[in-house]
Formats: sequence, C-alpha cells, structure tokens
Amino acid sequence: MTEASGSALPETRLLDRRRALLGGAFLLTAGVAAARVPGNHIDLLGKRKLDALIPAHVGPWSFYSKSGLVTPPPDQLSDLLYSQLLTRVYLAPDQLPIMLLMAQSSGQTGVLQVHRPEYCYPAGGFALTDKAVRSVPLPGGQLDATVMTASADNRVEQLMYWTRVGRDMPLSWAQQRWSVARANLRGDVPDAMLVRISTLTHDRDAGLATLAAFTRALFAAVPADVRRVLDSAAG
Repeated sequence: MTEASGSALPETRLLDRRRALLGGAFLLTAGVAAARVPGNHIDLLGKRKLDALIPAHVGPWSFYSKSGLVTPPPDQLSDLLYSQLLTRVYLAPDQLPIMLLMAQSSGQTGVLQVHRPEYCYPAGGFALTDKAVRSVPLPGGQLDATVMTASADNRVEQLMYWTRVGRDMPLSWAQQRWSVARANLRGDVPDAMLVRISTLTHDRDAGLATLAAFTRALFAAVPADVRRVLDSAAG
C-alpha cells in the first residue's frame, strides 16, 4: 500500500498540472472568443423609414400600388429577419411598369434569403433563367446587380436585384455570408439591404433597359445619405 501510494503521487501531480494547463487554455480561448463578440452595430438606415425615404415619383414613374409583387407568404422567419419591407408598383406613360421591393435588416445574421429571387420566385411557381451580372452606370460610378428572367404560365418578369451588407455589395449568397463573417471578425454587426426591381415583359433587352433607367432615376431622386443606404459606394 505504501509503495502504491508513493508511486501514484507523481501521477496525481502530473494530472493536476495537465488539468491546470487545459483549464488555462480554455479560459484563454473563452477570453479570445469574448473579445471577438461583435459589438459595433452598423445600421445605415437607423430609425428612418423606407416608406418616407423612397419618393412617390421616380423620374417619369409614379407610385400606384403596394400590391402585385411576387413575395413569399409572411411568416415568423421574415418577421424576425426584416426590420422594414417596402413593396411598390410604379407606372408611367409610355413606359413599362416597375415593381420595387426593398427589404432591410438592422441586425444581420447573414440570413437575407427570404426575399431573394432565387428563393421566393421558385416558391411561387416561377422558373429562373438567364442569370447574369450587369453594371448600371450611375453618376460617379456604377452599380453591379444580378439580372434574370422569371417565367410562369401566365407571367414573365425581367428582374434586377442587389444586396448591401454593411459596407459590402455581395453578388451571391456565399459572398453575403462571407461579408457578414468578415464584419463580425472586425467586431461589427452589419445591417443589410436587398433591393429588387422588376417589370412585366417578354422582351429581355427592353426590360433590362427599363430597369436600369428606373435605377438611375431612383438614385437621382434621393439624397446622398439615402443613396449610401442603397449602395455603400454611392455618394
């Protein structure tokens, strides 16, 4: 018994030392993790309301209705994800109609997919084709947006959309998640904005030209600080 107890003592001390080292490592890891918890909230919209910021008249187009857009049915997920949602139909003489959707989240978790066309259009029975990235010239720069055609039995839409996450303008879901992760590593919690513009026409070229014209008119119709809400590079 004495020999066994004597031989066990160094092992016990070694075990205690390992536990102390592991405990210190866990504390250090926890401290680093706590230090990396994002605490700086970036919200370019603040307390302002989209309905008041986006004008009723955009170039030759005038606000007509809040209905008629393709959207997923409201649910608890969208209620949690989005701080604000704006839907409008604009009409103008001798112009294609414009359907505008803006979804804003002030506490981004990287989930902004509910109103992305890749999500809500197929859920509504549409097939998406001709997806591409197109640059829209703006005063002092350009806006890179995703364009595509959405087709159903009785309706064809040409649509354009873009997303802003904090100060980034990601062009894909993967880029969007990376933008959120990169901001979190900097200690930021970014807000996010999705802008979707569409029009009813089979003519892709005419539809995309109309969407680009409306986008330019929209940026011209709002002040600089609102332009930065829509596009972080705009001024």
